[in-house]
Amino acid sequence: MLKVGITGGIGSGKSVVARTLQVLGVPVYFADTAAKRLMETDEALKAAIRVHFGPAAYQGQQLNRTWLAAQVFGQPEKIALLNSLVHPAVIADGQQWMRQQTAPYAVKEAALFFESGSAGEMDLIVGVYAPQALRIQRVMRRDGLSRQEVLSRMQQQLDERMKMKLCDVVLQNDEQEMLLPQVLRLHQMLLQKAAEGL
Repeated sequence: MLKVGITGGIGSGKSVVARTLQVLGVPVYFADTAAKRLMETDEALKAAIRVHFGPAAYQGQQLNRTWLAAQVFGQPEKIALLNSLVHPAVIADGQQWMRQQTAPYAVKEAALFFESGSAGEMDLIVGVYAPQALRIQRVMRRDGLSRQEVLSRMQQQLDERMKMKLCDVVLQNDEQEMLLPQVLRLHQMLLQKAAEGL
């Protein structure tokens, strides 16, 4: 089975691409959704978060997201610490999920493939590219954030142009070229690669 990663910066549209493939019957693992789930269900991860960030990180068994976000916001060393706790749990969970799949190919959607060191586990990485100004606009509209908050989040990710150079295939989501035909071509290409055993 072909293991395919889909990545891109915040607001690039990588989740749109992944959800479109899911509609086509492709199994998709959403790393961000998994991280949120594991931070509430993985006892070892919860214990590590409590050790490093204090008991206020949880209200009973529920992650205190607002409080934790306030602790790490704008502090690269704290964000790096939190990522160093969460990423290994998500990577292990994703590996287990991938082993259970039987489709010709399966997708893992993640923003931080290269940053987390998990890109090497994939047979192919697909990048979704959109210009920075458009990405800022999308995230401000989607998440109700200020321009500065979006820029702060972007700074935590690898430079978009560098990220796209590391990808095997790049889809343009710049509102100049339609995205759906690109996704359909990608799907056919991946089915063919899987059939050829590449």
